[in-house]
Amino acid sequence: MFAVIETGGKQYKVSPGQVVEVEKFDLPPESEVDIDRVLLVSTDSGVLVGQPFVQNAVVKASIESQFRGPKIIVFKYKSKKRYRRTTGHRQNLTKLVIQDVLVNGVSQKSEDSAESVEKE
Repeated sequence: MFAVIETGGKQYKVSPGQVVEVEKFDLPPESEVDIDRVLLVSTDSGVLVGQPFVQNAVVKASIESQFRGPKIIVFKYKSKKRYRRTTGHRQNLTKLVIQDVLVNGVSQKSEDSAESVEKE
């Protein structure tokens, strides 16, 4: 079971228990985040594709930490003009721990485990 979410202008494939590094959230560590920009939800029972977002789908996550990413070197150069500029950039990032995927208020994690128990 997984979901595709959009945050910070990027898309991430996430599943419960996964740790994801995303663009910075302006919330303190240890707080809960509900991401409602869910593009796709895939479970054992089927796939829900949004147009552009899945209706009533939420990914619950908790913020583990805030940190800065690696330094990126930006080098500008124009040939034959003696123009060279070097600058750097470090992006502020947030480490998220994905807790659960909810569709219409129902946990997809518990639904998958309930179906596997019924099959046994």
